[in-house]
Amino acid sequence: MTTPSCVEQKRLLPGAVGDMEVLIECPKSTLTPQAVALICHPHPLQGGTMNNKVTYMLASALRQLGAITVRFNFRGVGHSSGSFDQGIGETDDVLRLAEWAEDYFSPPTLWLAGFSFGSYVALRAHKRLSPSRLILVAPPVQRFDFATLSLGAIPTLVLQGNADQVVEAHSVKTWVAEQNPRPDMIEFPEADHFFHGRLTELRDAVTQWMQTST
Repeated sequence: MTTPSCVEQKRLLPGAVGDMEVLIECPKSTLTPQAVALICHPHPLQGGTMNNKVTYMLASALRQLGAITVRFNFRGVGHSSGSFDQGIGETDDVLRLAEWAEDYFSPPTLWLAGFSFGSYVALRAHKRLSPSRLILVAPPVQRFDFATLSLGAIPTLVLQGNADQVVEAHSVKTWVAEQNPRPDMIEFPEADHFFHGRLTELRDAVTQWMQTST
């Protein structure tokens, strides 16, 4: 299959419960894309969309590293069909989107990232997808059933603000410590849930980790 060139676009793709609203953005470099990166947004019932600033910054960092980035709205958000499904249906959304990206772009590798609720969904999906990199920002370990979820042997980065008012930072650190293999973790002193005033620092941390992780 000939890999089509990347064209920046919004489009609707078929999902399990109807349309999925998708935003495709091309890497900064004109070289052959290094990966396709799927980025999952925060909680749909709390205003989360693919245009969230943390989600945007994750996509920006990964495009700078040579990935085609695919942001998308979970079911019930924007022009995506359906309604909130506690992370179960949203995981199906990610799996279907990854299948489409594999068929359409034939990427050499897949990267997967998520913020808050999106990190829960990314974690649920990663065992089925086996991405080469997994990035979890402010994973809500005390709000969803992380106890039954574990990491595979995939280079993984967890980023957490120590002044997060939504996610308990100490719970995240405990969960990270319990994982085998243990993921890399970067803590941001005094950073809140949305990394206000720290987004550039977040982007730079992701970029540096991606360039040095093996």
